[in-house]
Amino acid sequence: MDYKKSKAPKTTVTRDLNQLTEPVGNVYETIAILAKRANQISGAIKKELDAKLQDFSIPQDALDETFENKEQIEISRTYERMPKATLIATQELIDGELVYRTANRDDILK
Repeated sequence: MDYKKSKAPKTTVTRDLNQLTEPVGNVYETIAILAKRANQISGAIKKELDAKLQDFSIPQDALDETFENKEQIEISRTYERMPKATLIATQELIDGELVYRTANRDDILK
């Protein structure tokens, strides 16, 4: 998924807790689902950013020379301006795009 095109807000937004918990039915399960999804999104974004910045890495042992690459700086700024992973996960839940499964409670008690 292209997270740069997400329609999630870039800043924190106050949400109605009843609206957020409506699909799941439990506040704690909703938060756990959002946290797991945010970790998945964060890992995917980090992997994508590392792959893009890998092109600019210079294998040197000398720390004396620092090269300033404008393309590298622009890529970093682009990722800094993106919405945070928690905001993307919350927007996915609100839009109904988030798919989750819960274990059957009878199976847990056995």
